[in-house]
Amino acid sequence: MKSKIRHIPLDKLIPHPDNPNRMSRANFGKLMRHLKRTECYEPLVVRPHPQRRGCFQIINGHHRCAALKKLGHTTAQAVVWNVSDEQTDILLATLNRLGGRDILDRKLAILRRLTSQRSARELARLLPQTKGQLERLTGRVPLAQMQKHKVKPFAVPMVFFVSPGQQHIIEEAVTQASAEPSASTRAAQRAAALTDIATRYVTQATNGTGA
Repeated sequence: MKSKIRHIPLDKLIPHPDNPNRMSRANFGKLMRHLKRTECYEPLVVRPHPQRRGCFQIINGHHRCAALKKLGHTTAQAVVWNVSDEQTDILLATLNRLGGRDILDRKLAILRRLTSQRSARELARLLPQTKGQLERLTGRVPLAQMQKHKVKPFAVPMVFFVSPGQQHIIEEAVTQASAEPSASTRAAQRAAALTDIATRYVTQATNGTGA
């Protein structure tokens, strides 16, 4: 599919009503600061609007479009794809979710180069990481300070899908499992409970008493 970048008036760009992607207020602020500072961004992906003649429906780039409007731009760079409703749904479900995984050593090298030129506080306004995360990743937090505050490793997200019946069983097990009393959030308590369940299962399986 050949794509040519076009400059399309922002008032001709219509958000897709079923766009599933949402950005936090903090990250939207970082996006706006990036656009204001560099005026560089990945072109939006749009298609001719199926109902509004002369307009285009956004497939990918809803937040970039909103940020450009807030910054006073009148046009946006975009590529136009002639895709069907079904193809559009597939793109909406995948474009913001498909991606690779960072190679840690290379990511750290980039962050260290950046922190050698700018403060962690300044970079936190532009990058996804917080000031504390940047300091820990780049070794800018003294060891004594890290030990004093007992810095914990980053949480790892786990996403899986279950049926309603499976959800009921899991919820019941989590409720009955012993949760960590000191956990500060409900999510942390549930994570502790699931870990307790998994630990019991592994222990039973190792001892030969598991199901």
